Amino acid sequence: MATVLYQAADLFLFFFHTTLILFNSTGWMFRRVRRYHLITLFLTAFSWFFLGIWYGWGYCMCTDWHWTIRRKLGYRDETNSYIDLLVMKITGIEFDDTLIDNVTVGVFVVSIVFSVLLNIRDYSRKS
Repeated sequence: MATVLYQAADLFLFFFHTTLILFNSTGWMFRRVRRYHLITLFLTAFSWFFLGIWYGWGYCMCTDWHWTIRRKLGYRDETNSYIDLLVMKITGIEFDDTLIDNVTVGVFVVSIVFSVLLNIRDYSRKS
């Protein structure tokens, strides 16, 4: 029974975490959700940079929870990066960790810049 729950949690976290990453990457494009997008970006930054002080730069709570569940299911993931695992699963190609990290940070920075600027613009138009 416990294995079934772990398998369900594994699937849920694949869906949730991937959806969160996609939202963090593209949410700034949609005016109706920009406020929520900014919140998820700040929560991501909090995890990466503040919690990262204790757990290591780029620490992600979702990845930590997911890796714990995957270990209980017997998986031995060879990467610490969820995005690295996701890219490998989707493409079958194992990219350099540094490349994955740099692209991840680049997309995050672009997303946060667009989100902040567009949220400011939306707020000023509303006022």
